[in-house]
Amino acid sequence: MVELYLIDIIRDHLNFIKVNMTLSSMQHNVDLTQYNTMGFTAHAVNYLAIDADDDLAAFFQNNDLQQAHMDCFVLGGGSNLVLTRDVTGAVLHMRQRGIRIMDESSSHIRVAVAAGEVWHHWVMHCIERGWLGLENLALIPGSVGACPVQNIGAYGVEVKDTIDHVKAWDRAQHVWVHLSNAECGFAYRDSVFKKEWLIVSGQPQSRYIITEVVFKLLKDASQWRPKMAYGDVAAMATSLAGSESIQAKHVAQAIIAIRQSKLPDPAVLGNAGSFFKNPIVSVQQLERLKASFPTIPNYPQADASVKIAAGWLVEQAGYKGMRDGAVGVYEKQALVLVHHGGGQGRDLMALAQRISDGVFAKFAVRISPEPIVY
Repeated sequence: MVELYLIDIIRDHLNFIKVNMTLSSMQHNVDLTQYNTMGFTAHAVNYLAIDADDDLAAFFQNNDLQQAHMDCFVLGGGSNLVLTRDVTGAVLHMRQRGIRIMDESSSHIRVAVAAGEVWHHWVMHCIERGWLGLENLALIPGSVGACPVQNIGAYGVEVKDTIDHVKAWDRAQHVWVHLSNAECGFAYRDSVFKKEWLIVSGQPQSRYIITEVVFKLLKDASQWRPKMAYGDVAAMATSLAGSESIQAKHVAQAIIAIRQSKLPDPAVLGNAGSFFKNPIVSVQQLERLKASFPTIPNYPQADASVKIAAGWLVEQAGYKGMRDGAVGVYEKQALVLVHHGGGQGRDLMALAQRISDGVFAKFAVRISPEPIVY
């Protein structure tokens, strides 16, 4: 009993040290310009770098922080974010690193990836090792921890098809949880992480903070089939493969080349990638649209609905390449809104509303932003 008592004392003392180290690591009035790819200037009233899971747990175990900073904003790579004002409360910047194999068989492998890992680096890591399933998602900006939130997708693939489970801190129960693929509630650009909310300081905030994503990927190349139905992927991948059979690396290389030809580098021109979600319509609505616009790009879905290309709608409405002061629409891709410098997030959102209204006036279809707006 004495030994157990001493262990408890030591554990409590270590927790006390961790909590107070977390408090001392808090920074104030931090410029977030470099932490969002749109390049909008905003400041974090309080900022805490989360380099390990213990940092996050310690933050929520600190009574002073609980009262003062439960109003939290979770920041990853900042590539799917529009800042329209300073961030109150505490910005928790997820910077954990690490990739570890959990288990594998002759056909599949499960790999745990820390939330702070760069998404594209992780995809290329998989391709180099022959782990299959993520090649269509190459060059998507952002961090691994953000991928389940938005259920990122591109060129006919969604990340939900490769996720085994997600590790997260449950802010409601103050415990670590492992959410299975089914529990993540994945849908088109949606998940439970965008639906389960806490009301803090009168504002809704996500209940879960993701710290690790576990992927289940294919190892057996004989079971792999390339997904190349979208755009010019098939033609470019075939060209890259030459006399070889098409491999995952060829698909990834093709998609990287296509994305680079259409999308601006955030380091050169501020952007958040694809800004509008592709709207989902019924077959009947599509038929009405095709009567007036027979070439409208559309993609039938498994649930009998139809996805329409938002970029095509924006371009046909006349907004491609337009500029309104410091913000505008990219000249090579109407789906991308850009920041030329010196503007503010609210300028971009005013333009986004104008575009949405213009598309609705022409097509009677509403498009909505994909990024998180603060």
